Amino acid sequence: MLFTFDSVAKFVAGFGGSTKTGWKMTVSHASVFTPMAAEIPPYVDVDTILKDLRDNHVATPKGKKQSDLAAVVKDAQAHGIQLNIVVVEGNKGRDSDLRDLATTIGSHEKGTVAVFSDDWIGTSSDSIHRARLEWAEDKAKYQGGGHATTAAKIFVSRLEQPEQISWTAITSVILAVTVAAIGGLYVVKSRRAARERTAEQAGPESVAGAAH
Repeated sequence: MLFTFDSVAKFVAGFGGSTKTGWKMTVSHASVFTPMAAEIPPYVDVDTILKDLRDNHVATPKGKKQSDLAAVVKDAQAHGIQLNIVVVEGNKGRDSDLRDLATTIGSHEKGTVAVFSDDWIGTSSDSIHRARLEWAEDKAKYQGGGHATTAAKIFVSRLEQPEQISWTAITSVILAVTVAAIGGLYVVKSRRAARERTAEQAGPESVAGAAH
C-alpha cells in the first residue's frame, strides 16, 4: 500500500488542518526525494552536457581529462550503481544550483547523477535515497579545484558501503505515526462533538423538567 504526503495532506485538511509541502514522497523499495521544480544554473548548457555524457557517462569542461572519472563510473557500475558524473568549473552561484542541475540531467539520464564543482556536490537519483546521497556527499566536499576524481572516488566509495539504516523503514514508521496521530485526532474530535450534541439535547429537557 502506498502513501504520499499529498494524500496525508488532504486527509489532514478534512479535519481543519493544513499542510504545505514542496516535496512528494512515496514509500516503495526506494523512496527518492526530488525537488518539485529545478532552477538551471545560467552558466551551463544542459544539451552540451547530455551529449558529453553519451560515450562514457562523464561530462567535463572542454580540454579536461575524463579517463580517471570514467574509471570511477565503471567501478560504480560494477557495484550496481548506474552513475553519471558532471564537472563544472569553480563554485559559481549557490551550492543548491548543482543539485538543481543534477535533477534536470536526471530527468534525461537513468540512475544517479553527481555534479561536482571545486568544493560542492549536487546529486539526484532514481534509486538511492536522498539521505544516503547527502551522507555520501559530506566527505567528498571541499576537495578543491582539479580534484573532482578524488571527490568522485570518495562519493562512490561511500555509496558502495553496506547501508546500515533502512531509510524506507524509517519513512514508513514516520508515515505510520503521522497517520496514527491523525486518526487519534479524529477520535478525539468525534467524541468531543458527540458530548457537545448530548449537552445541547439535554439542555432544553433540563429546563422543561425544572418548569414542571
